[in-house]
Amino acid sequence: MRVVVIERARRQAVTSVLLMICLIMPAAPSHAATCDLPEQGTGRVADVLDIRTLRMTDGAEIRLAGIEPAPGEDSSAAAAALVIGRDVTLHGDSDMPDRYGRQPALVVLGADVPSLQFQLLAQGAVLASGTLTDRACAAELAAVEAAARHARRGIWARDGIIKNAAIPGDILAELGRFVVAEGRIVSVREAGTTTYLNFGRRWTRDFAVTISRRMVAAFTGAGMMLKPLEKRRVRVRGWVESRGGPRIEIRHLGQIEVVGDERTAGRE
Repeated sequence: MRVVVIERARRQAVTSVLLMICLIMPAAPSHAATCDLPEQGTGRVADVLDIRTLRMTDGAEIRLAGIEPAPGEDSSAAAAALVIGRDVTLHGDSDMPDRYGRQPALVVLGADVPSLQFQLLAQGAVLASGTLTDRACAAELAAVEAAARHARRGIWARDGIIKNAAIPGDILAELGRFVVAEGRIVSVREAGTTTYLNFGRRWTRDFAVTISRRMVAAFTGAGMMLKPLEKRRVRVRGWVESRGGPRIEIRHLGQIEVVGDERTAGRE
């Protein structure tokens, strides 16, 4: 019964997020509507090192692709309860390890069972990173996070998970951490090879998003122009850096989400 409920919630959540994804990416062909990455191996989970990293019984380490911890939250116990001692299947674009020797993957616990990432997001235990390159999988994780946020489950039961982009000090306090911030873009400006989405008028102190020329081309190719984002309300996610004011560098299309004007920063 629990699997049926989760699957029903997954389908409803994916449907509700399709409009949001269309604002960011061009329409995908109908056969890509389901997250279905190739299998890249199997194994048994021995331990959860942190909310992003599993250790298998053969010693291999798996990086849970597509999720990040919320600032100040340790949800390792939630992952441990789901996977320790379980046989899992690893799905991804490649089985190549990252620079830390971990294999990035979506971790599936069985046929017709949502991925571990999906289940953690559904509990409100983690944040979607917006970094998956597969559009269907990115849509699925974004949708289930949105469903948990609306239901105020887990981390979403308290305010302040989404930072107010108009208050740079709150974002800078999370230096080096993964953060979700929301606000209205004041200006979109290009300087050298970088485009800045400015959330304030004091460019050296206020929060801004930086986008390299290569990524600007990726947004253009996906049918999303950046200049029209001026005065629009957006939600961005990424790792906080300090370059005078707080900065988040955009490396993936899914890190920016147009949320419209009806929301209030930090709430839904």
